[in-house]
Amino acid sequence: MIRKLQRKFVLAAMLSLFIVLGLLIGLINVLNYRTLVTEADDTLSMLAEMSGNAPDAFMFGKRDIPELPEGTRNDRRREWNGERPYQSRYFSVTLSESGEVESTDLKNVVTVDEQTALEMAKTAAKKGRASGFSGDYRYLGTPQDVGTRWIFLNRERELATFRTFLWTSVGISAAGFVMVFLLLLLLSARIVRPIAVSYEKQKQFITDAGHELKTPITIIRADTDVLLEDLPGSEWIADIRTQTDRLSSLTNDLIYLSRMEEEGAKPQMLDFPLSDVVSDAAQPFQSVALTQNKTFTTDIQPMLSLHGDEKSIRKLVSILLDNAMKYSPDGGAIALSLRKTGKQILLSVTNTAANMEKGSQDRLFDRFYRADASRNSETGGFGLGLAIAKAVVESHKGKIHAVSDGRSLTVEAAFAE
Repeated sequence: MIRKLQRKFVLAAMLSLFIVLGLLIGLINVLNYRTLVTEADDTLSMLAEMSGNAPDAFMFGKRDIPELPEGTRNDRRREWNGERPYQSRYFSVTLSESGEVESTDLKNVVTVDEQTALEMAKTAAKKGRASGFSGDYRYLGTPQDVGTRWIFLNRERELATFRTFLWTSVGISAAGFVMVFLLLLLLSARIVRPIAVSYEKQKQFITDAGHELKTPITIIRADTDVLLEDLPGSEWIADIRTQTDRLSSLTNDLIYLSRMEEEGAKPQMLDFPLSDVVSDAAQPFQSVALTQNKTFTTDIQPMLSLHGDEKSIRKLVSILLDNAMKYSPDGGAIALSLRKTGKQILLSVTNTAANMEKGSQDRLFDRFYRADASRNSETGGFGLGLAIAKAVVESHKGKIHAVSDGRSLTVEAAFAE
């Protein structure tokens, strides 16, 4: 249990760290990419407003800002300076409505020939989008009298910087993730140590108390038997005997559960005929169901075997059937099923149950849990049966769960073949 708690702690911590790092790295890189796209679109918009060219005065490095076309945003005037044209490589292609080339302007780029520029423009036109990326070029389409002018702005350096930052941030985050994981592996044992110590003390107390109680319980029971022989009709002595038996049963269950949950304590595992064992363990409950006016059916697939502890599996079947018999109403039905599904062997017990919530009922496996305290007091249950059943299943590396449809309760245990 402590190891499972330690693993869950590490898993929860690493999952939280992964989500936080993922959100941070994702947000930073998305903002970085949006900034890159926004800057490119602003430059393309300015070029589009100036007919696809920077003002001639800038091409000679003059510092005076010339008059821009009417309608140009004032803030864009401030963005243009004498160096901006030399920092931007761009070209434009104007296509007619039929896709024919009207004009090309390649004087501000040297790595793209006319054929390549034409293919890029036609590809952008086919996409049907006013802007986007074509390789390392950001493009913008603006309507003209003769068709559409497609302006392409080279973003190779900016995209390279973006990709470098992206992979660097991912790499650093991955390295940090691994380092935190290793640190948690080293420190998690120390973190859960107080819980482990407390849990071990609790188990030791239950075991020691159980053994200490066995002797006085045995003496009380023996003395009660003697008194019953002398006073056979005394209901008070009979009541003492009944409560002594219940206390003895509770003590034995607590000791058994404590032993099953001990770290490294595993029953002797051998191959045995599971179908025969389940059938034998279920047989005595036929008469119990008959005396209680209940229907008990079994569906056991023959020739199934399991590698495990036969004694523990017999106890598991008895616990599940005893629980079903106790908590099914008068005239109710109980069904036992054993079948193989894929690579799993499923053992399930279903009983009619009134006033149960639909959905998972896994809280039934908690120690001393009682779904209906009044009925449990009548049936004499302690709320340990299903907790022991869970410990038996987990000792065989299986899984157990309970589910209700509102009218019945099904407890199913799954074992690997």
